[in-house]
Parts: sequence; C-alpha cells; structure tokens
Amino acid sequence: MQNGHAVIMGAGPAGLSAAYELKKLSKIPITIIEKCEKVGGLSKTLQFGDFKTDIGPHRFYSKNEDLYCLLRNWVGNNLITVNRLTRFYVDGKFFNYPLDFKNVIANLTASQVAKILADYSFEKLRSLFPGRQYLSFEERVVSDFGRSLAEINILNYTEKVWGLPCSQISADWAKQRIKDLSLFEVAKKLILRSSRGPKTLIDEFYYPDQGTELIYERIAERLTLDTHTTFELQSYPLALNHDNERITEIVIQTPAGLRTISNPEYVVSSIPITELVTLLKPSAPPEVIEASRWLKFRSHTSLFLTIHKQSLFKDQWIYFPEKQIPFGRIMEPKNFSARLSPPGFTSLLIEFFCWENDAVWTATANDLLHMSIDWLERMDFLRRADIINAFVHREKYAYPVYDLQYKEHLEVITAYLRRLVNLFCVGRSGMFRYNNQDHALEMGIMAAHSIIENKRYDIDTIGEEQEYFEKGFSPSDE
Repeated sequence: MQNGHAVIMGAGPAGLSAAYELKKLSKIPITIIEKCEKVGGLSKTLQFGDFKTDIGPHRFYSKNEDLYCLLRNWVGNNLITVNRLTRFYVDGKFFNYPLDFKNVIANLTASQVAKILADYSFEKLRSLFPGRQYLSFEERVVSDFGRSLAEINILNYTEKVWGLPCSQISADWAKQRIKDLSLFEVAKKLILRSSRGPKTLIDEFYYPDQGTELIYERIAERLTLDTHTTFELQSYPLALNHDNERITEIVIQTPAGLRTISNPEYVVSSIPITELVTLLKPSAPPEVIEASRWLKFRSHTSLFLTIHKQSLFKDQWIYFPEKQIPFGRIMEPKNFSARLSPPGFTSLLIEFFCWENDAVWTATANDLLHMSIDWLERMDFLRRADIINAFVHREKYAYPVYDLQYKEHLEVITAYLRRLVNLFCVGRSGMFRYNNQDHALEMGIMAAHSIIENKRYDIDTIGEEQEYFEKGFSPSDE
C-alpha cells in the first residue's frame, strides 16, 4: 500500500467498516462523504421526540464470531440479546415465521395439510430427475416447499416486496433471502431441536439497546479521534474524473460549497452503483449507461406512529403477504429494546414497499394512516384514539431488484468499473447486492484489506459459500 489519501463515499455499514479497518491498520488520511446529516445509511435509527425506531427490523446475527468480537468492542454493555418472535398473518390467522410445522398444521384444515404434503412430495420426486435448473424465484421456492405452502406466505409476500411476479424474479433471490431453508429443514429443526441450522431459523439475535445506529455512531466516534480523518456530512459527489485507469479527482457538494479532492489514492464507494456510473467523467460507454438504466431499486416508505398504549403485540415484527392489505410489514420497536419508547408508551413502524414517485411514495402521513387504520383496528392492535402522532420516512434505494435480467446488466457495469484500479465498490447499493448489515460490515473490512495488501479480494462472495473470515483475517480490535 502506498501512502495516499482514501475517500469513502457513503457512511453506512460498509463504508464505515472500510474506514475503520483502514485506520486501524494504516496511517492513511481518510475523507468520508455522506449525503445525510448523520451516519448509518439504511441502518440509521430515527428519532421522533422521545421515541426511536430503525428503518425496518434490524437484527444482528452472523456466523462469524470475530465479527461479534468487533461488535462487542464497539457497543460494549449496550449490546443486548433479544428472543425472536416473528409471525405472518394470512386469512385472519397468525403463523410463526420461520415456519413452525406444528403451528402450520394447527392453523390449517386437514385437507390443506394433505395438499401441502402432496405438493411437497411431488416436488421431491421431480427433483430426482437430473438436469433440472431453476431460473426464477418461483421455480426455486416451489421446488423447496411445494406450491401450496409456498403460496401461503413466501410467493405472495415476495411479490408484494418487489412489485413483480415471482416468475420474473431471479432464483438468485432465494440464495440471498432463504438460503438452505426448506420444508425438510423446518421439520428437521422441529424433530431435533438443534441450535444449528440455516441462518433464517435463529431463535435469538443481538441488538444495540439504543437502536442499530449505535454501532455506527460508535465507529464514527473512534474515527473522529484521528486528526487525519474528515467527515463531510450532508455532502455528495457531483463528478468523478478519471483517466480510464484511475479516479483522479472527486468534486463534491458540501454545505460550505464545492470541494475538489485531487489524486485520491483509493476510492471506496457504497453509493448506488447506478448513480456512480452517471458521475464518471469522461462518461462511461453507452452500453454501460444503458445497462445502469435497466437496474432498478425498490423503494420503501415508512409510517411511524407514536402510541398511548403500553404494548401492541409480542412480536418484533409481523409480515402481511396478502395483497389486499396495503402494508407489507409492521414492527414494534419497543420489542427490540425497551429504551426505544418512553415508559407507558409504545410505537409502531408500518412499512410500505413501493416505486419511487408512485402513489405510496408521495403519500402523506394522513394518507398512509387512512390506508392502514381499518386493518390495524380489525386485527385489534390499536384504535385511532390511541395514536399520538404520525410521521413518514422514505428511502429511495432500499432493495436492489433481482429481476431475470439483472445479472447480465450488472456484469456489463462491473466489468467496466473494474478498469478503474483504485475504485472499490461495497455494500448493498454499491454492489447492487442484497445483504444484511453483518455482510455489509465484512464487505467494508475486506475492501480495506484489498487496499492494505494490494490484492483485490472477491468481495462478492461474502454471505455465500465463501465467508470472509475463512480467509484467515482477524478483525479483532486494537
């Protein structure tokens, strides 16, 4: 590694962990550019008076004990263990999620259970024939669960999240979201009562007691102790000049005006890859620009209600796959940590999955409440009179959409960006790859090691078969 200047674009989990690891293992000056007024990215914790909420359910779970060591070092005694309870609501009944076989049977008629078992057996017989390939999410999930069980929750909810038929969603989404999960694994867990199993089947998780943003506030606090680390908040890049081999100059808009960063030695980007492409000067080739236009992000609108009740339900969050229900998921922050609501009160985050500028995206708090309240009252969660106040939060780049063509378009973009030898893309938006915050942290750490060791590691394998910490790196703190 040369003695240069590193620029981190985006202060979410991936960007901050990259900066932290670089600072820990080197003396390199770092500038961190973040468009919001505080750090955390999609893992920010929002505050409304005395109430706090994350932007959707954020639990911390990882297969890597070394990552837990880092987490404990950052958060210390503020890290609590939460017993997980999540369910989904279908046809007026609540089903445990992850699926509990006994609970499913108890909620269904004998004929429905028989149909589930018959469909599953049929799919297992089909799997015995060699050469079967799965192109769509629908094909993959039906093979793993049988159509009857898949349609109860997984297919309908997935279509609600993505706004696309499951036949048009790539089978890659099954690898990302429900990897190794099947009816067989659900039944095996019930029989063996094993603590081991697919990642989706965990019964407890870690959580910072003041909200998940606490992790990133603590990282930022440590970074700011170093005089060679600069945060540019409420700032964003306007142009990335390059010579076809390196990023040579970054022009950013800051509250104080334009600033130009010349000759950055390294650039780590977690900003949306589709935006990154449009900032390059000279412009990317037409085929790269065209490919970026085909990649889509699903947006997310939240309605946050402060409520004059002690409690609404016991779950951390509940899914609503049925399409006639306008929202997709609700969460009660108090069930993650009692510190997220004042004593005697609670709150509710209602999540809507949408496209930027559609009717849900542009809806007011009153509009969203009008859409939701009849359902919430029908389920006996609350009454309109219980609500103290309502707030709206929007995220434009919430989920990269894994449609059937996304991979070929993404490869066109990444093949071009790989020519810029000092550019490292990380994170969910930066790599157009769905991941959880543990994966995002690992991506940032791995990017830092690519810089430090002058060896470009394959960040895209994180969260799949090849885990970062299997490479022998130890991110234990100083």
